Amino acid sequence: MYNHEPADYDCPFCREDPARATRPLEILRRYQRVTVRLNPKWWPNNPGSALVVPHDHHENVYDLPADLGTPMQQAIRDTALALKTAFDCAGVSTRQHNEPAGNQDVWHYHLHVFPRFRDDGLYGTRGDWVDADRMRTYADRIRAAWPTSDV
Repeated sequence: MYNHEPADYDCPFCREDPARATRPLEILRRYQRVTVRLNPKWWPNNPGSALVVPHDHHENVYDLPADLGTPMQQAIRDTALALKTAFDCAGVSTRQHNEPAGNQDVWHYHLHVFPRFRDDGLYGTRGDWVDADRMRTYADRIRAAWPTSDV
């Protein structure tokens, strides 16, 4: 009912072949139903943001099954704690978009987790793509800070 995904959509989160990836891919943590990835698009004052993505394809928040709530929230919490430890940031922000008017541009539900710093201007800046070497350095730092979880 609230879906906008084109019929021939090639979902970047559902691709199983890393060779088909259009951007560098750094997996931070895999859970039973959710994967946390380093976002390949970074905002100038908030490098190292992450994406929490369910394994099953659900276009948006309206399509999420209720039983995915706990696994998603545990992964979001773990990601926030890892960013706090890895970057000694002052806080974290989460952000999620639905439908074109809500700025959704990838038709697979995902939630952004950003490291936040005082006066960082996150919402007044635009993101840009990051190279694989820089991503790998940040991913290693975040993975080393990952909390223990049972999801």
